Amino acid sequence: QVQLVESGGGLVRPGGSLRLSCAASGNIFSIYSMGWYRQAPGNQRELVAVIISGGTTNYADSVKGRFTISRDNAKNTVYLQMNSLKPEDTAVYCCNARLRVHNIARENDYWGQGTQVTVSS
Repeated sequence: QVQLVESGGGLVRPGGSLRLSCAASGNIFSIYSMGWYRQAPGNQRELVAVIISGGTTNYADSVKGRFTISRDNAKNTVYLQMNSLKPEDTAVYCCNARLRVHNIARENDYWGQGTQVTVSS
């Protein structure tokens, strides 16, 4: 079993900052990538940012320069520092990990339960 536990969402004013965390635990053999997706009401889920095991990062154009993804490999934890938040960043943010568990050869995607981020004055 694998669990992804997120924290750090909440209500913030435009221009403010939040930091999301996601810790993966369980029968993990190796993690290829960890990332964040978001889904606003009426919209499709979209990739926000991802970090691959070697440290390569990828961001949605809408968050470049404002969000930073980082990872603590020793803790199997990924962070998303969100600065200069805008009302359009309001969404449920879900953590994703692509990883292998022990005794299974292929990688699979695992998801957290999601955390609400609301940007409003």
